[in-house]
Amino acid sequence: MFDVWSALDKRRISRCYNIADLRSAGRRRLPKGIFEYVDKGTEDAIALANNRAAFERVKMRNRVLVDVSNIDLGTTLFGKPVSLPLAIAPTGIAGLCWYEGELELAKAAASAGIPFSLATGSNTSMEKVAKEAGGRLWFQLYMWQKRDLSYELVKRARDAGYEALILTVDTALGANREHNQRNGFSVPFRPSTRNILDVMRHPVWLQQVLLRYLATSGMPRHENYPREYQARITGDAGSKKDLRAHSMTWDDVEKLRSVWPGTLILKGILHRDDACQAVERGVDGIVVSNHGGRNMDSASATLDVLPEIVDAVGGRTTILLDSGIRRGSDIVKALALGAYSVLAGRATLYGVMAGGQAGAERAISILKDELRRTLAYVGCRSPAEVSSAVLDQADA
Repeated sequence: MFDVWSALDKRRISRCYNIADLRSAGRRRLPKGIFEYVDKGTEDAIALANNRAAFERVKMRNRVLVDVSNIDLGTTLFGKPVSLPLAIAPTGIAGLCWYEGELELAKAAASAGIPFSLATGSNTSMEKVAKEAGGRLWFQLYMWQKRDLSYELVKRARDAGYEALILTVDTALGANREHNQRNGFSVPFRPSTRNILDVMRHPVWLQQVLLRYLATSGMPRHENYPREYQARITGDAGSKKDLRAHSMTWDDVEKLRSVWPGTLILKGILHRDDACQAVERGVDGIVVSNHGGRNMDSASATLDVLPEIVDAVGGRTTILLDSGIRRGSDIVKALALGAYSVLAGRATLYGVMAGGQAGAERAISILKDELRRTLAYVGCRSPAEVSSAVLDQADA
């Protein structure tokens, strides 16, 4: 049966010609509650829309009569080569989009030669991802109220061979995602007439994902939570005051720097002063991010604030950008405004929704082809050649 599904999935994703097509395919396949958890932002979706609007505002001028017959998309990231200036952002629900979706996504990233970031909230353990996917692996960390719980996860990531640690710093008091409440999609998950009917309307997902979990490992759980909180998604994962550290300060960053031997990245920087603080605390990189428009709905678009952050700390740390990447041309725009690389979250997650590893590989391939084409249009033969000179004067 799975062979039949696999053939159908491959046929479907072969007809997806851009990230929007993968999104549509994933939307048809997933229950509404799970799809909207990924797809939507927060409150009125202002930040979500602004992220895309910022990319759409930036224009570039093509250059002609440049030999672009041999474009090299490779670059280096934290001292190691990557096949293109792209990494997979941490997304905590891939395992509900596809059976062991995090593992599928990690395998796709390894095949493509780009880093994969595993989220704290994932349903596949960091050890299993390291063993079965390999490649360049980063682990995303939330600081817990009980700090020792966080350091337990840091030790696990170190022992499993993860090269980088991403500390997410923009969660504050949590997000007001009203659509999750309307859809009855919460953790712990509580069955209701609405969400049961939602699942029953998507029998392929039910059989390929949920029933497969139940037949093998049981109901999914947060495998990368501290051990005392690794409850099933239908169980109580612990009190909310334990789950996140709303009291986190820059002192926590310094402590983490002292206990983590690898690359340390702060994700969620939108202010130049915070970028400067991060550099002073010895981090190796920052991600200019508004959490994909999923937290503060009035947050600035990341592309809009990127130039001032580059002005403040460019050359002193590695600057990455996420939130809103949907096209290869978006990557070029971010590079032109000073980012060294980008992270894609939803774009590759749509691929996982549509076809697991094959779908994720399709998403990466689409972005790669669009990146190559855009570089050719602006007369650049590698990411290193991209500068503000490719931008329309009004956007430079």
